[in-house]
Amino acid sequence: MTMTSAEVVAVLGPADKTLVAEIIATGATQAELAEAFAWANNDEALMSEGRHLPTGRVAALVDLLRLDEEEPD
Repeated sequence: MTMTSAEVVAVLGPADKTLVAEIIATGATQAELAEAFAWANNDEALMSEGRHLPTGRVAALVDLLRLDEEEPD
């Protein structure tokens, strides 16, 4: 099921409308977004736990989240 804007904001907090639309367009679930958010914000801790690097939609979401962090306001 496609996420809504409200579901994206529930995971990310306040977010740019363009980013929200890009995330929804991936077809990812809210659980996948939550996992990607964790990777984007604390990848060293997850790797220390022995987790495998993200793949598929989660990896695509990590890329979107990291790109958003790099863009100036």
